[in-house]
Amino acid sequence: MGRGWKRYRMHPVVLTVVPRLAAVLLRGLFRSLRIAYVGREVPDRFIQTEGRQVLVAFWHGRLLMMPFGPFGRPQVPWAIMASRHSDGEYISRVVERLGIHAVRGSARQGGPWALLGMVRACRKGYHLGITPDGPRGPREEVKPGTIELARLAGTPIVPAAFAASRGKFLRSWDRMLIPYPFGRGVFVCGEPVSVSPKAGPEEVEKARVVLEERLRHVTAQADAYFGEGRSALGAQPSA
Repeated sequence: MGRGWKRYRMHPVVLTVVPRLAAVLLRGLFRSLRIAYVGREVPDRFIQTEGRQVLVAFWHGRLLMMPFGPFGRPQVPWAIMASRHSDGEYISRVVERLGIHAVRGSARQGGPWALLGMVRACRKGYHLGITPDGPRGPREEVKPGTIELARLAGTPIVPAAFAASRGKFLRSWDRMLIPYPFGRGVFVCGEPVSVSPKAGPEEVEKARVVLEERLRHVTAQADAYFGEGRSALGAQPSA
């Protein structure tokens, strides 16, 4: 079956049908969950009170429900970066159906063009979303490109995470979290990270380390929200 999927995954019919089905299933899964929000006032302060664009950062393994969390507001335009890999093609088509603009590229493929595309999207009024450890890892390590994007776009970085009361962590490189239907979910936003437009290499590295720490903190906070943690979901602890 694996070989068959690889053979047909880029077929035009498959590329049309699968993202449509995935978007429907994701909406249904989200609607089945009882959702709580922690720290939602953080992005709201920038978006609604100050009228600024924000960059929301979250680990690749927590992206499944993110279109419905910080991004789940039709009146607020969002753009995310999706890789040029075949997986990125599917991700971009799914999120487009969920009302999110996808900018194609990654640190490995078309990085400068993707970075420029995200900056342009921000200047057009889009808020930004990114997985700092995507598209292929290392897992839960922030890459400098995320800080560079915030520096060029002039946006604060808001660390975010999603967790579920019942679900499964896949054995993929990112240990993707799949919540089970009819459980509970939580979105957590943490303390923002600011980057000066004039930041030099040392300041960029300092901001990268701080963002990594805060992302790990909000992820641990989300996992502990239901008093169960990762072990209750059958996951191995982070390395």
